[in-house]
Amino acid sequence: MDFRPGRFFGILFGVVVILGIGVYGPVTLLAPLPAVHAEVLSPANPAADATPPTLPTDGASAVIAVGETKPLAVAGTRDAVPIAGIAKVIAALVTIEEKPLAVGKAGEKITITTPDYAGYIDYSKEGARTLPVFRGEKWTEQQVLQAVLLGSSNNHADTLVRWAFGSVDAYLEAANAWLAKNGMKDTTVADATGLSENTVGTATDAAILGTLLTQQPTLHDILSKPATALVNARGVENTTDFFSDLGVFGISRSFTDPAGVCYLFTKTIGADDSAVTVSGAFIRQPDYETLEGAIEAFATSAEQSAEPVDVIAKSTAYVHFSAPWGAQADGVTGKAVTRSAWKSGSSSTTVDVEDFSTKSEGALVGHVRVGDGDASVALKLSQAIRDPGLGWRLMNPIPMVTSLIESQTSGAESSTSTPR
Repeated sequence: MDFRPGRFFGILFGVVVILGIGVYGPVTLLAPLPAVHAEVLSPANPAADATPPTLPTDGASAVIAVGETKPLAVAGTRDAVPIAGIAKVIAALVTIEEKPLAVGKAGEKITITTPDYAGYIDYSKEGARTLPVFRGEKWTEQQVLQAVLLGSSNNHADTLVRWAFGSVDAYLEAANAWLAKNGMKDTTVADATGLSENTVGTATDAAILGTLLTQQPTLHDILSKPATALVNARGVENTTDFFSDLGVFGISRSFTDPAGVCYLFTKTIGADDSAVTVSGAFIRQPDYETLEGAIEAFATSAEQSAEPVDVIAKSTAYVHFSAPWGAQADGVTGKAVTRSAWKSGSSSTTVDVEDFSTKSEGALVGHVRVGDGDASVALKLSQAIRDPGLGWRLMNPIPMVTSLIESQTSGAESSTSTPR
């Protein structure tokens, strides 16, 4: 049979057309639609102008929410400085972990030894704060803790740690290990009283101590109540109960020449669901008058800025979706998340978005998370993104083929992955 080029190329063209139609049609009609493009938006943050509470510029200060470890606000030096009587808070926390005591219980009897009595005499001669003791008399653990925390008694701080650990040196080893274990690596104790200039710490670490004491029920109970009648009717003057008219709960108030005036306290700010209890440490204040002004400024500013604001706003678009065929919609929040304004500074938002091609109005398309994910709000589609139909599929082979290849590739990777 004679070879006819025209006829051959005609048949070849026809085969190509038939094959092309046979492949083109199924690919464009049956391949999955390409995913929509998601553009994360940056809506106005109502809390952007929130300011933290006012802290003193003198010395070192920090405020931390109870239950957290990152400060909400820090001012002054961030270096470790002498911490005076705040060291007694450490002594109480470390001791009660070694010698547990239930709320309201007296605990074990502690006999006053010769070193205990000698310490009382020596501290008294130095003009340091003390409570009288005599050799051989017995104090309960609760009474000694009252003397240490409420009375800031230096001789009782030594008595407490000698009883619990056998010696002051053994206590110092245990206390410094305890501080490191609890994340206060910038604090070091060289004594149980805080009279030593080598007992140092940062304001942030001191504020953490306040949060830990607040969460320790026995010690918090001791500070919350008047001291009971102690041995031989010797009472304890509460050295911490200052500024209660401002809603401040005192934990430690002390002074030494190296440390200046130091005050450790807590305060509940706000109300109802937005209320938060914070621990504050004001260290190295030059005098008590300055401390008083600093506490008043802090309390006033904290209350004024505690009004709740939306860190995630309701009915707000956090992501915009656009499909290759022109359909558009937003991912919108259905509710708000509120926080105290001055606490909202660390409440950055993160948007997680689902991959999809079509979804109905109101369908879940992602989430907005606050901070480390402690609160999350669902994002729902503002309007439907529908299938564009056969016409768009047939007229747009490139995105359809690309989508098919991507779906096959992802499917192959999924099928060959090895579980761990």
